[in-house]
Amino acid sequence: MLAALYALGVTPSRSRPRVSNDNPYAESLFKPLKYMSNYQPQGFNDIIEARLWVKNFVKWYNTEHRHSGIQFVTPSERHKGLDKEILRKRTEVYEAARETHPERWSGDIRNWKYSEIEWLNPRQVTEDEQEAKAS
Repeated sequence: MLAALYALGVTPSRSRPRVSNDNPYAESLFKPLKYMSNYQPQGFNDIIEARLWVKNFVKWYNTEHRHSGIQFVTPSERHKGLDKEILRKRTEVYEAARETHPERWSGDIRNWKYSEIEWLNPRQVTEDEQEAKAS
């Protein structure tokens, strides 16, 4: 069976069950993909229909969907460098709203600060590394 798969250009997966970071870039798409209003769990009629659906999903995901991990801007806005200005304006709007109606705010406004680097799966610091930093 394995030889037949190799002959067809299919290589077996080395992923492990319940290991979330085998391919974090691909896995980060699963939830938004499945929550699309036109998601088709029953499958597609042909490869052309499937490719068109994925093409439209990718366009939506990159240009319309606001991502919580990058302060609710789109990847396209982030890639083009538009996010810094968007986040600056959001901060101004929130500060103005708090000044206008301070009774609605129990604490600080939401943190809209720009973050230079974002990680899908940040590397976990080991106990040895924590001890080394402490000393």
